[in-house]
Amino acid sequence: MTANDTIYALSSGGLPAGVAVIRISGPAAFPAALSLAGSLPAPRQAALKTIRTRNGLMIDRGLVLIFPGPTSFTGEDCVEIHVHGGKAVVNALLTELSMFDACRLAEHGEFSRRALENGKMDLVEVEGLADLISAETEMQRRLALEHAAGGLSDIYNGWADRLTRVRALIEAELDFADEDDVPGSVSDIVWADMQRLHSELSDHLKGADLGEIIRDGLKVVIAGPPNAGKSSLMNALAKREVAIVTDIAGTTRDVLHVDLNIEGYAVKLYDTAGLRETDEIIEREGIRRALKTVADADLVLSLAEIGDRPQLDFPGFSGKIVTLGTKSDLYPDQGSKEYDVLISSETGVGLSELHQFLRNDLKDRSESLSLALPSRLRHRTLLSESLAAVAAALASEDRGLDIRAEYLRQAATSLGRITGRVDVEDLLDVIFSEFCIGK
Repeated sequence: MTANDTIYALSSGGLPAGVAVIRISGPAAFPAALSLAGSLPAPRQAALKTIRTRNGLMIDRGLVLIFPGPTSFTGEDCVEIHVHGGKAVVNALLTELSMFDACRLAEHGEFSRRALENGKMDLVEVEGLADLISAETEMQRRLALEHAAGGLSDIYNGWADRLTRVRALIEAELDFADEDDVPGSVSDIVWADMQRLHSELSDHLKGADLGEIIRDGLKVVIAGPPNAGKSSLMNALAKREVAIVTDIAGTTRDVLHVDLNIEGYAVKLYDTAGLRETDEIIEREGIRRALKTVADADLVLSLAEIGDRPQLDFPGFSGKIVTLGTKSDLYPDQGSKEYDVLISSETGVGLSELHQFLRNDLKDRSESLSLALPSRLRHRTLLSESLAAVAAALASEDRGLDIRAEYLRQAATSLGRITGRVDVEDLLDVIFSEFCIGK
């Protein structure tokens, strides 16, 4: 298997379907399509063709489109054949394609990988495309589209260009200080801009939590003592029976989870074992898992039956806690300032108010932020490395320009790794074009 192979695959959804799209990419794409269809349409114009085997047997009638490289999704010659989405039709067409020399079935993600290798997309755009395909909520779709369309890449490429120019100015002062058209000092130009870049990187990283929440879901954990109504609340919010509910303490032994959609945001709701002291081995393991789930949460719903005090401190968790007084149908005349919301999973009282709490929390997290947000741990890690390198350059005034330039090189490298475009930057080209040194 090499990059010179022509690859093909079913690029539409599962079968059977109304229409199936077979994509072909590579140097043999057009010859293969010509053999199948008898003739090819003009580029980017669909034409109805009879699709036949090389023995002249008809497979189906469908639309054929061709996309000459490099102006195609992969940057190579590409063909799309739209046929009826029956399993037998698609299998017959794929089998016929396998008969052509240098044609093979594509591996997972190989079309996108070729787009990356041919400079049609960068890593952030590829990740955005994958997220767009798997998006289940409106906010996931919008975030993925921002990434796939290059919005986030534009920000990182802009920062990388600024670092390249700054390093060019530093190299100019270090290597060509005697030239008349090279500035005598770069301090005012360079370090003021790097201070601004440091602030921009820092502000951008603040959106990483929201980006991960939109992509992966807000992790909300229901916690509290046994028989506080945790599983009942889980079922009420999910509007179906997810957890077993009994009057026996310790019924829930493991962590249960259900996905919700609130205002276009994905919310992952977790039900956990009741928290108490116990010598029972299986229950103790359930409590250990419960505490671990709480520690990883974005938001905790701390439940207590009305009259009992809700837990306000959980090991390893420092985020927001919403206290819920449960079973309000059994205590109709009681209210307490100890709880943020009084609820009854039996009657539904307080559930709309709890939904509003969750909506407000998501709104608070996303207020004043665009969707050009880092959404993966990989993004956060490399952005943090770049921020630390810029900070080191700013803090190294007494270590010389060459040391500070090296920190800026590290910052640019980390940014380049996010998009996958870590090219060897020719700083002299920048110097020559801007300072006329090449005389």
